[in-house]
Amino acid sequence: MPLTHTKDLFAKALKGKYALGAFNVNNMELLQAIIEACEEEKAPVMLQISKGARQYANPVYLKKLIEAAVSLSNIPIAVHLDHGDSFELCKECIDEGFTSVMIDASHDPFEKNVETCRKVVEYAHKHNCVVEGELGMLVGAQHDDGEEGGAYSKGGAYTHPEEAVQFVKQSGVDSLAVAIGNSHGAYKFKGEQHLDLERLKAIKKALMDAGLGDYPLVLHGASSVPKDLVTEINKYGGKMGEETAGVPEADIEIARRVGCTKVNIDTDLRLAMTAAIRKAFFENPKEFDPRKYMGPARTKVKDLVRHKVRNVLCCAGHAFD
Repeated sequence: MPLTHTKDLFAKALKGKYALGAFNVNNMELLQAIIEACEEEKAPVMLQISKGARQYANPVYLKKLIEAAVSLSNIPIAVHLDHGDSFELCKECIDEGFTSVMIDASHDPFEKNVETCRKVVEYAHKHNCVVEGELGMLVGAQHDDGEEGGAYSKGGAYTHPEEAVQFVKQSGVDSLAVAIGNSHGAYKFKGEQHLDLERLKAIKKALMDAGLGDYPLVLHGASSVPKDLVTEINKYGGKMGEETAGVPEADIEIARRVGCTKVNIDTDLRLAMTAAIRKAFFENPKEFDPRKYMGPARTKVKDLVRHKVRNVLCCAGHAFD
């Protein structure tokens, strides 16, 4: 089936109270693992391409790989630019046929962030493409605990509910990535692992009260960094350290029910692939055939994706809603 428009997937996910898995793609094996898992679980999926992936694999190779996946699959597939850092990059991806793009100007002042997002929105909407923006900075937990009386600081790194409303209205973005204690990588937390789920509820309510309806929110940095994968990597020669910590899957489930319609997962895929490759080399150090270690790595990623879509995001079985 042809690429699916992201707005259609969002509308169905919001209605069904499940989240779309947005999995990052860098090479053939990752793509195969993601698509095969979602095909078997009958789950819609978003394939994310980052600027780094485009530089690593070449946009033409990635496009052809995705075309192959789409031609072999029956599930709804959307292609999304992850963390576009400029209007020019977003325009390139829109012109290449991406169904959605993210423009990340979250480290700029509020007004500049709005201005950059609005420029991308104006171009994207003319070309049937939707836009994701970001407000706040993904710096991990132990920030912005709020003020007395349950208020939220506007001077911190987390997304402020009232500013979220202003940002969406002024920029015109179709979905919003929020900062509620999530962060990128395998070292998200120190001490107790948690998201500020009450802040997430406040953001969702503020958008609803402002007449923006059941507005789609996005959770970046949502890998859970499974301890068994870290242990396996270390067992076979890795040195990741014990301080690795990700977003608890229980928090992601709550975020999904609150209204996080899109959940980004990248680090967990890398951990699964690395664990399988390290194990293969450890058990057979003479091996030099890439198929003998990339094959098990692909299977490991596939198993992880199946778990995510079935047990965490709960989008399994919703491909044909």
